Amino acid sequence: MSLPIVFHPAYEATLPEGHRFPMRKYGRLAELLTERGLVPGGFARPEPAGADLLVAAHERAYVEAVLALNVSREIERNIGLPVGASVVARSCASVGGTLLAARLALAHGLAGSTAGGSHHARRETGAGFCIFNDVAVAARTLHAEGSIARALVVDCDVHQGDGTADCLGGTPDLFTLSIHAEKNYPTRKIAGDRDVGLPDGVDDAGYLAVLEAHVGPLLDALRPDIVFYNAGVDPHRDDRLGRLDLTDAGLLARDRFVVGEAHRRGIPFVGVIGGGYATDIDVLAARHALVFEAMAERAA
Repeated sequence: MSLPIVFHPAYEATLPEGHRFPMRKYGRLAELLTERGLVPGGFARPEPAGADLLVAAHERAYVEAVLALNVSREIERNIGLPVGASVVARSCASVGGTLLAARLALAHGLAGSTAGGSHHARRETGAGFCIFNDVAVAARTLHAEGSIARALVVDCDVHQGDGTADCLGGTPDLFTLSIHAEKNYPTRKIAGDRDVGLPDGVDDAGYLAVLEAHVGPLLDALRPDIVFYNAGVDPHRDDRLGRLDLTDAGLLARDRFVVGEAHRRGIPFVGVIGGGYATDIDVLAARHALVFEAMAERAA
């Protein structure tokens, strides 16, 4: 069986010339996965999320303001992206993509979306390049409809998953694990169920030791019905916004470990790409492709 992978053309929004967010990485990642033969049957295409889905994790007033392209300048500054039609369409497609990937994972064991991981979006606002929290919406939707009883979010982006902690707080069956650089953004963190703040400069071996200490034991203790994995590549030593020291080999070892721990326990697994910031889009897309390589190895 080939790995189900989700993509929507809206994942790559239009930004003003010279904007620092590497938006082109989404389209380039899809091209790269196609070139590597990982989507022989083509991508699964999601239905973009509408207001009734988004309010699973967000306040309706915030959702309606975003969809009307009518957020305050302060919120737009905190997000760091222009909240215009293209960017909002991208956010809605990303949420729909993570939910579709989760449903595919429940059906097939493994699936991934070539976007997602917008973990700074909170219940009432966006921040840090994140407008809607795709993982939180997907987890709450599946939980509310009874498709799952418990979920584990394993967030390995270099930044703490403050928005996911906010959106899933108060629901013990939707458990968050964030492994991040402690001194990195956000300055004011929102405590999740388990936060592992790392000192600057942690390398491949040190990072893998942290994974070994937390991921397997949590899976055994929680016995979740699904794992959402934020495979941000910003822990890389060359990332513009990271403070850790992982290499490409270290990222791949990380992804193989997390995928493998869930897979060998028979737990459905959905991967999203999270953050990654570099000026060389080809290099960046190749890093994001690593999690799909790791999942494809288990799906084969």
